[in-house]
Amino acid sequence: MISVIIGTHGTFSEEILKSAEMIFGAQENVGSVTFKPGEGVENLVEKYNKLINELDCTDGVLFMVDLFGGSPFNAASILAMKNNNMEIVTGVNLPMILETLGSRDFSNLQELLAIAENSGKEAIRVFTRKVEDDIEAELM
Repeated sequence: MISVIIGTHGTFSEEILKSAEMIFGAQENVGSVTFKPGEGVENLVEKYNKLINELDCTDGVLFMVDLFGGSPFNAASILAMKNNNMEIVTGVNLPMILETLGSRDFSNLQELLAIAENSGKEAIRVFTRKVEDDIEAELM
């Protein structure tokens, strides 16, 4: 099973993983890494490496991080550049995590990367108002 590592600024990674497990149940081979004030990219690389050593990364690692170009992304990039069995997706959100975790059993790393990217994008929706009568009818 592909390992998933969620890396974000602050404790967002821990909390979004808790939310995913609240919906999906406890997950194996998944971890979170926090980036706290005063830390640098080298601290994140150490945290990622520690987690990689704890997880079963035989089938690969998918890093799910918050911001492209941010420190969690940069640290993951350092590791992914040295290993062809690691990929990174940015813009992590709860629907992305849920879809990714639910697809690990039947997807390879490249497929899982595409699933993460597509589900993250598809999860973005805007509420649009219709004529009031239509809304009231839908809500009833």
